[in-house]
Amino acid sequence: MTLLQAILLGIVQGLTEFIPISSTAHLVLASRVMSLTLTPAQLTASIAVIQLGTLIAVLFYFAGDIWSISVAFVRDHLALISRGGKSGAQLSHEALLGWLVIIGSIPVAVVGLLFKKQIEGTFTKNLWVIATMMVIIAVLLAIAELVARKQRTMEDLGLKDALAMGFAQCLALIPGSSRSGSTIMGGLFVGEARETAARFSFLLSIPAIAASGLLELKEAVHKLPPGSLTTLAVGTLVSGIVGYASIWFLLRFLVI
Repeated sequence: MTLLQAILLGIVQGLTEFIPISSTAHLVLASRVMSLTLTPAQLTASIAVIQLGTLIAVLFYFAGDIWSISVAFVRDHLALISRGGKSGAQLSHEALLGWLVIIGSIPVAVVGLLFKKQIEGTFTKNLWVIATMMVIIAVLLAIAELVARKQRTMEDLGLKDALAMGFAQCLALIPGSSRSGSTIMGGLFVGEARETAARFSFLLSIPAIAASGLLELKEAVHKLPPGSLTTLAVGTLVSGIVGYASIWFLLRFLVI
């Protein structure tokens, strides 16, 4: 992979990760167009590493939310422990949101580990599979947009939302199924407002992208040709910059 190819993949990743059009599908298509000579396992590792850039974008964009959730999570649980679970000690909305992110991340972690070999195989790089899943997710998103109530805010989120969006996120393990598209769709179907579904989708992406990217980064050292990690680092940086701009655009578009 050349430096220019890594930059182009970074741009594609940054543009498509948060807009519901499947970043993995577009990265696979871009790799075909650029005739990258990578095995399916090497391509999977490269994609996962470049996606770490968009993880950094989420961390920067939602730094305030992440800090509030983390502080409240620790503070409220320490308060519960110190009071022995007695009345008067309860979890704040921010602390509950932390639990919802954890619960919503469990399905994709379990499915991803169980089917890791299949996910890295040739089946998920098949263009027919990618095209079919892109159409399916697009249709489901359109239906959700038409029939959903779209009223519930971040303060209304509960276990139902975490499970609906968490299981929907499992679809993103198949290239062509947008992670953000799948989770936003799940949120819309349980009555969330579009901006609420998008914001929780982005928070839900943090554990998923971090786990996938860091796991593949460890394996990429052995899978990829010598020198590839340097060019991938550039692609990762580019995806982070472009991804930040994409988040900014999408959240403003959804409230129009």
